[in-house]
Amino acid sequence: MQIIHAGSTNKNAMKALIVAEYTGVKVELVKDFQMGVSNKTPEFLSMNPIAKVPVLETPDGSVFESNAIARYVARLTDNTLFGSSLIDYGRIEQWIDFATLEIDSNILRWFIPRIGFAVYLPPAEEAAISSLKRALAALNTHLASNTYLVGHFATLADIIMTCNLVLGFSRIMTKSFTSEFPHVERYFWTMVNQPNFLKIVGEVKQAESVPPVQSAKKPSETKEPVKPTVKDAPKEEDKKVVKEQVAKPEAAEEAVEAPKPKAKNPLDLLPPSKMVLDDWKRLYSNTKTNFREVAIKGFWDMYDPEGYSLWFCDYKYNEENTVSFVTMNKVGGFLQRMDLARKYAFGKMLIIGSEPPFKVKGLWLFRGKEIPKFVLDECYDMELYEWKQVDITDEAQKERVSQMIEDYEPFEGESLLDAKCFK
Repeated sequence: MQIIHAGSTNKNAMKALIVAEYTGVKVELVKDFQMGVSNKTPEFLSMNPIAKVPVLETPDGSVFESNAIARYVARLTDNTLFGSSLIDYGRIEQWIDFATLEIDSNILRWFIPRIGFAVYLPPAEEAAISSLKRALAALNTHLASNTYLVGHFATLADIIMTCNLVLGFSRIMTKSFTSEFPHVERYFWTMVNQPNFLKIVGEVKQAESVPPVQSAKKPSETKEPVKPTVKDAPKEEDKKVVKEQVAKPEAAEEAVEAPKPKAKNPLDLLPPSKMVLDDWKRLYSNTKTNFREVAIKGFWDMYDPEGYSLWFCDYKYNEENTVSFVTMNKVGGFLQRMDLARKYAFGKMLIIGSEPPFKVKGLWLFRGKEIPKFVLDECYDMELYEWKQVDITDEAQKERVSQMIEDYEPFEGESLLDAKCFK
């Protein structure tokens, strides 16, 4: 019998457990595994000296690294998880590498800093999201004409790809993010609802929002360092940077394994509003003609100044907006980082002008009478804009709101380069 050492919600351990369901191999999850304790024992360290999980204990010795474990379990019986030909095998290995290097690594680069187990750096997050989107776009193109990654049935590549996607879909990739990749969505929900997956993974619910940024957590325990010589002694500021940037890998694993219950958002505790935000978003999206007569009129009929507030924003550094695609990407990144407020906000961002420098102006509808504190705290872009609350008793401001919602052109005498909607 094979025994796998990891927590019950560890998505990397799930790879081998799902393989076992497909092949009929007996693999058991060790009981009462406690991250940070069980993986520090001499017995565990003899199987994996760097204390990472999962580890598979077999009658012939131990195996670590989750993909290696999954391959080992798959080889224990004759089955079709490696395909039916040499080219199938090569492509299965190809997609396993892709799932690891392009999907999993970029999900982790996005997620781990946000939950406080690495330093959060906005440019690094943007790079991770951009790389993940590129990978998902490639996967989406492949799945547009393929039910599975290789051939006409599930293989080891599908098991590993799906397990890697579980973390993304359940913790950070919201519906608004994944809707750009409909074939990936279809593939993922098909896979996780197959009996062999469902038995191990359980019911998966998609993340409703991107986790707010947490401060980087300090290691829970440290070893006494070896004292350096004077010649080799690092500067104090260098030690501080290292201390801030290095997060214990087992701590990150623990965070991935054991999601904590979400705290109640203060906006959910506000008195009910007559305005239902989803109804407005639906009206906005579905109105294709007579927009002013239908959608704009509907907005003002719905708007509740007691339950919501409207805000204009102007970018402070328009003189920097000299390249059109860079300006549009800047605004797109802002909207991506605003995803944590999707349940409570609607926004329009206009990029204005036919020649550089381009102006960036926005309109935002927020739940409550103030800009939500968690948005100000977590979305660093907010400080790049001047914010002014809309006075709806001023007909000129009210008309400006209407024009921004409908992408009226010319806007304030200038053409629109682009208009983006957050909904």
